[in-house]
Amino acid sequence: MLELNHISKTFNPGTVNEKKALDDVTLHLNDGDFATIIGSNGAGKSTTFNAITGAFFVDEGSVILDGNDITFTKEHVRSKVIGHLFQDPLLGTAPHMTIEENMALAYLRAGTRNTAFFSRISGKDKKRFQEQLALLDMGLENRMKQPVGLLSGGQRQALTLLMATMVTPRILLLDEHTAALDPATAEKVLALTKKIIEEQKITCLMVTHNMQQALDLGNRLLMMDSGRIVFDVKDEEKKKMTTADLLEQFKIHAGKSLDNDRILLSGVSET
Repeated sequence: MLELNHISKTFNPGTVNEKKALDDVTLHLNDGDFATIIGSNGAGKSTTFNAITGAFFVDEGSVILDGNDITFTKEHVRSKVIGHLFQDPLLGTAPHMTIEENMALAYLRAGTRNTAFFSRISGKDKKRFQEQLALLDMGLENRMKQPVGLLSGGQRQALTLLMATMVTPRILLLDEHTAALDPATAEKVLALTKKIIEEQKITCLMVTHNMQQALDLGNRLLMMDSGRIVFDVKDEEKKKMTTADLLEQFKIHAGKSLDNDRILLSGVSET
């Protein structure tokens, strides 16, 4: 369903700040796959997401989504079929617009029509928005006329998740989308994430710094280092792995020990 074929990306080439962010990355995801991604800062996780969303064009290789070559498709066109959540809850929503207006914008953007206007949102659409907000169990269905800027970080992230999946995306990209939330809220947003992905059978890639979370969620796990995928495990083999196994596999395939404190501490706290 998603094919990254030998993609590479170098920023600031030919300068003292040259950085090869992606190095011959190949990844094939099947329809309905839910893959978690783990790796140190600078490993290429977010850069891989940006290559998929079209934040930049890759230097080499191709990006294929649903059989369509989108390697040089512009970002705003890809956004119609790609859902993307960031670590910062403030991203992904317009703070000065109401909850209803934000949802309308997301609904129209992901629609199949070439032109979309707020006036085309019907009473039936608004009722649907309200019903979906009620599923969050945060009382937002009664606050649809309030600006999004008044919401807490957890409420905004839950709303962003809802907006990204109102029209089922071909692929959902989650870039540590619960990392900035308090533990209780993060758990609630993560449970909502799992529910939406399972019910809508969405193909998903999720970056996390938590090794146990990476093992518990989805059917596939990827480890990245220095712009490469160094380890790829799925299905029954993944289910049998422990955090200690992950550390060992990283050392074998990356040729060094994992040195990211956030990842290492997550393994200690969960085991």
